[in-house]
Amino acid sequence: MLLEGVALYLLLLVGGVVALYAGAELLVAGARRLALGLGLRAATVGVTIVALATTAPELFVSIIGALEVSTDIGLGAIVGSNVANIGLVLGVSALISPLTISGTTMRRHVPFMVLAAVLLPILGLDGRIGRLEGLLFLLVLAGFTAYLLYYLGSDPAPAVDDPDAGAGIAARDVVFVIGGLLTLVLGSRWLISGGRGVLSAMGFSDLFIGLTVLALGTSLPELAASVVGAIRGHAEFSVGNVVGSNIYNVLAVLGVVALIAPISISTSTLRFELPAMVAFTLGLVAMMATGDRLTRIDGAILVVGYGAFVYLLFP
Repeated sequence: MLLEGVALYLLLLVGGVVALYAGAELLVAGARRLALGLGLRAATVGVTIVALATTAPELFVSIIGALEVSTDIGLGAIVGSNVANIGLVLGVSALISPLTISGTTMRRHVPFMVLAAVLLPILGLDGRIGRLEGLLFLLVLAGFTAYLLYYLGSDPAPAVDDPDAGAGIAARDVVFVIGGLLTLVLGSRWLISGGRGVLSAMGFSDLFIGLTVLALGTSLPELAASVVGAIRGHAEFSVGNVVGSNIYNVLAVLGVVALIAPISISTSTLRFELPAMVAFTLGLVAMMATGDRLTRIDGAILVVGYGAFVYLLFP
């Protein structure tokens, strides 16, 4: 009976991987065509439409957790996911292919990612993110969105030899994006369930599973979408996706969760997880600032750093 259970979990793992790859292919293809149709750069689409779409698992896990279990689940998923987005997602993407950093991303998007990362531990110093702080997160998010919309027309996509460029939104592309998102969410849920089952059968504690599998699982859509973007040579898409996701994770997800129920922050989280998230964010910015790309060496450093973070989570 145990073997049957493990076999089912392994099947879910494999099915989750396949679904994630298929969903990422659809999402990247649809988003790029939308970018061409609207005359936008891939970085802009990555930091808005796709970033918000791939934040859906974090939003789902955090809200359901707040309503049914504890706000600790949401906070852990967000902090762990943001670290995974930088250390694992961008690290693996850069190992596959060096990622060029656009000036637009550095000037307009990265500062908001840093603001969100720093704002969370500052507002949580008293051990609590209440409804007032949640409202502040959402106001900053509204400001970020207004900022993007204001500059939307000032940086059109470069002219390309494509009949669809500037042709507007096609129904097929919208279907690709929606279908890709749904497939990513389904695949991430399968992979989380399978990973949970396998680790439980191996004797790992529920705490360890929650801190690792849950946070990693909610980053799988970003990982799949960014890796496929890197393989296809769309570096701006990969970087924009992660930067935007980290912004929405804090400002949108925690903002909504805090409005539903105040979030308690333990002393250990203030001492380790939150500083680690800020350190990964500032480290990434330093790598971006030293050149116009994330090299394979940068990618290796990020992946090793993420491995060390997970190792230090062991009880």
